[in-house]
Amino acid sequence: MAAAALTIDGLSVDFEGFKAVNQVSMVVDEGELRVLLGANGAGKTTLMDLISGKTQVTGGRVFLYDTEITNWEEHKIARAGLGRKFQIPSVFKELTVRRNLEVASCKNPGVFANLRFGFGAAAKRNVDEVLELIGLTEQADQVAAYLSHGQTQWLELGLLITQNPKIILLDEPTAGMTQAETHKTSLIVNNLRGRHTIIVVEHDMAFVREIAERITVLHLGQVLAEGSVEEIENNPRVREAYLGSKGIS
Repeated sequence: MAAAALTIDGLSVDFEGFKAVNQVSMVVDEGELRVLLGANGAGKTTLMDLISGKTQVTGGRVFLYDTEITNWEEHKIARAGLGRKFQIPSVFKELTVRRNLEVASCKNPGVFANLRFGFGAAAKRNVDEVLELIGLTEQADQVAAYLSHGQTQWLELGLLITQNPKIILLDEPTAGMTQAETHKTSLIVNNLRGRHTIIVVEHDMAFVREIAERITVLHLGQVLAEGSVEEIENNPRVREAYLGSKGIS
């Protein structure tokens, strides 16, 4: 039986009387790919903020495996093994794609200053593997400023992967992408399945259908339903609150 990688126990946040997240509990197993669905204002991104330490919890607890990380500082949670990709990508635009990944893979900032003296064979292999995984091998020597929107998003995902986090949080990874870029992103995410525990916040239903194993639906800051794509599609409460009569399409 898989270990619980992330346990959320009765998590809440109160903004001057408004409960943006209200008593949310969820267990995500090691290696699982979980999708968070919900209309705007349902509490999805706020929940990610609480897990990653960006926003302080006012009630409940968060565990990374057996370690409670509730209200830890963001950098300490990141160091413990939780990586997050935001909607707006943040990469080193003046560096090449490969150099971006090399910088990200350096645990010690002092190592980057000495990169010109050589980069270890194992580290080079790791960067090459990540380039292949995110589909940017041909763009390895291109300056990041000249990448397309989709390629920039994939590079930022690559920066996360090189740091090998136990859990990856992806906040609307296909926002602003073309249909082709969205499909390629689903292939990348599916290739990460099992290597990392992944939680994805997403609106694009076609993308959700391509990646989802288990879905948690949030509504007005609370868990409305949880299950497979088919179970969520056929849940009358979800249809009423979010999906409408069309289902996930």
